[in-house]
Amino acid sequence: MPSSPLKVAVVCKSNMNRSMEAHSILRKKGFSVRSFGTGSLVRLPGTAHNLPVVYNFTTTYKEMYNDLLRRDRQHYTRNGILHILERNERIKPRPERFQECHEAFDVIFTCGESIYDRVVEDLCAREQETFQPVHVINVDIQDTLEDATLGALLICELCQHLQHADDMEDSVDKLLLMVEEKRGKSFLHTVCFY
Repeated sequence: MPSSPLKVAVVCKSNMNRSMEAHSILRKKGFSVRSFGTGSLVRLPGTAHNLPVVYNFTTTYKEMYNDLLRRDRQHYTRNGILHILERNERIKPRPERFQECHEAFDVIFTCGESIYDRVVEDLCAREQETFQPVHVINVDIQDTLEDATLGALLICELCQHLQHADDMEDSVDKLLLMVEEKRGKSFLHTVCFY
């Protein structure tokens, strides 16, 4: 078993719901974890379906919270966005873009196929320096509060298995196959190098 905690990243589009729920749960379980988004902007549901509220990644969660509070406290309380922003602020000051992080991780979990594609594309475009492997695993998670929690628990279960594996490199494929058979959920998985 590795002596140091698994270094984990979780990535969704806006570093708001799915990645932050997993970040919260993994941190409570003692994992070394960071979370990111891959989008160019942070997009939150607005009061109309086709009109999202858009922020730069430099906007803090507190600034977003205060802005939405001014816009429509009742609406953003009812849809859970204010609760999400309060949770996020307890974890870190603002959302972060994956493309701007050059820290090495043991495993990166993505929360959707298009996010997986962007992460793999970004890692493959970087100049390889250490040739340290990183496993990129996609866990498809719908962007709802309930699905974010269920997805975060699944990611946590996978991390716990990987943390206790004698040889993580040999264990990943077997673990994913076992979980696929047990839960009927399929994963995308590839190995990239730093």
